Amino acid sequence: MRVAAASPARRRLEVVLRDTSENDRQVANLELPRALNFFVTPERVATLRPAAVLIAVVDDEAGPSIILTRRSDGLRAHAGQVSLPGGARETQDATLRATALREAREEIGLAPERVEVLGYLDDYPTSSRYRVTPVVGWVEGAFQPQAEALEVAEVFRVPLAVVLDASHYRRASFVRRGLQWPFFQFDHDGHHVWGATAGMLLNLCRKVASSHDQ
Repeated sequence: MRVAAASPARRRLEVVLRDTSENDRQVANLELPRALNFFVTPERVATLRPAAVLIAVVDDEAGPSIILTRRSDGLRAHAGQVSLPGGARETQDATLRATALREAREEIGLAPERVEVLGYLDDYPTSSRYRVTPVVGWVEGAFQPQAEALEVAEVFRVPLAVVLDASHYRRASFVRRGLQWPFFQFDHDGHHVWGATAGMLLNLCRKVASSHDQ
């Protein structure tokens, strides 16, 4: 029986991520101004709680796209915001990969066996004191999400081509305690994606783009 050839998008991601490892991860460049360098010092990063998100690329008849969620409005943290499936590492998680897969199963009903992990992006420190490891996975064929109602208000998808197009991202900032905090954002089909979620997707975009320049 002939095995179907991998799609160009999958081959592209495999090449970009093939040398990444859960055991050898760097901290992402957040492009912070000098006044905010304290946010990413090794000493501070070492105190952050480990967490992971799943950047799940679903390849079906509509073409490859990435699963995002809108958090329920009743949550205490980040209510109503767009996020990637994920959360804090728990004691039962042997690895951060296991964390990402467990959270995706709990939040959107994605069975771990449906996901082929392709690799990892640089860790992303957050203001909520997490060190988030983005795990990139491939889901072949149709997937019907089942949202966990208490946490997830909506599950939607953004085409991979949109995520990998740097022109969609815009830089903005907000003021907190007298300091200007920069962040990235983009809009798609009525959804506003910003903060750490947009930052991690932009890092994927840049990683793919840099592989073309080599």
